[in-house]
Amino acid sequence: MTSRNWPNEFVRGCATISLLLWWPLAAQCWPLAAQNQPPANQTRRPVVALLDAGDTGQWQNWTREIGWQVIAAAGAPGADIDSRVRALGAAVEAAIESGSVDPARVYLAGRGDAVAAVFYAISRVPDLWAAGAALGGSPKAALDSNRIFAANFTNVPVLWISGDESKPMVEKLTAAKLNLEWLPASGGAGAAAVIEWLARHQRDAFPPGIDCETNSPNFARCYWIQPTKFDANERNDVLASTRIAGGTGAALDLGGFGFKTDDPGPGVLVTSLPEKYSGPLKSGDRLIALDGKPLADVRQYLDLMEKVTEEKTATVTVQRGKERIRVETRITLPRRETGVTSRVEAQYLPAEKEIQIVSRTITEMRVTVAPEWVPATLLWNGLTLENLKEAGCWVLAVQQELLHAEKCK
Repeated sequence: MTSRNWPNEFVRGCATISLLLWWPLAAQCWPLAAQNQPPANQTRRPVVALLDAGDTGQWQNWTREIGWQVIAAAGAPGADIDSRVRALGAAVEAAIESGSVDPARVYLAGRGDAVAAVFYAISRVPDLWAAGAALGGSPKAALDSNRIFAANFTNVPVLWISGDESKPMVEKLTAAKLNLEWLPASGGAGAAAVIEWLARHQRDAFPPGIDCETNSPNFARCYWIQPTKFDANERNDVLASTRIAGGTGAALDLGGFGFKTDDPGPGVLVTSLPEKYSGPLKSGDRLIALDGKPLADVRQYLDLMEKVTEEKTATVTVQRGKERIRVETRITLPRRETGVTSRVEAQYLPAEKEIQIVSRTITEMRVTVAPEWVPATLLWNGLTLENLKEAGCWVLAVQQELLHAEKCK
């Protein structure tokens, strides 16, 4: 399996705006897939969505016989992760609107280096996917971004197939109540088993229970609720944060090189480099010493990185064939976002004909009410809207401790 020494750019998405500030969100953000109605005369197919366009051919081979479609994110090489997630989401939304893709069966997938991006994309845009498949790799880099919220996996199960060395991470994710199913790579689960597992899951356009958390208004969408205005002063202690803490995120400033997590050593075997890489490494290099101290294997390297708490200079010894090269570099730390987040938890109770919403730091939202839910009573943070008789989109706002509602324009 492989992992990636992700640079700090992973956590520097230009679209991220702190929820510590008031922020109105334009209502014309991505339309919810549930509201897109494709032409009736077209056959809607399941789709595998990829953040790694280079893996398209492999997934096409795996799904061709069952007629699934494969969509990969289009974008400039080296684009930040948030831009890639938005590009993939836009591509999937466009395919749904065209009628070629079934919105209930959109599956996010990734292998090796792209595994962390699978966890990241689900946490950023939870309501687009029916399920996720992560083959090999590790979600560590995604956790180190400080943007992984367990709540966002409530309706999006993830299948992760990896080696036994991943067990500590599996225990951490399951303890945080992330919706994860783990299988050991030694179990021999092949592509057919992965496809069969994905096919068992479908996305509900109006799930009766939803739960989403975000630190960015640009990623504030949660199935039939779309928060549109925020105020950090509107705290609600009933809803705790579901953020899963990462490690220090320390990494060598040598570019985003990939390495085998299960390589026996010595040192760290470089297996891949980004496109147009201009750093000092080459594929096949081994990092065999750090600051003059030998690196036995990848585990020791990762343990050393986890103990770094401040940026500093470092010297790496690289084995390239019979040659040993001394490389002067730095150990860098990601810029972390630890501010206030927004969270909304909602459910529809058919027996009571009630829509119950609890939120934190949200002062306005759009709520799309399913036709079968009306008439209903809506409750938001203790405020009540009775006798809601009309389905569709409603704008709800809290003003001077009163709940105001009007139809979306």
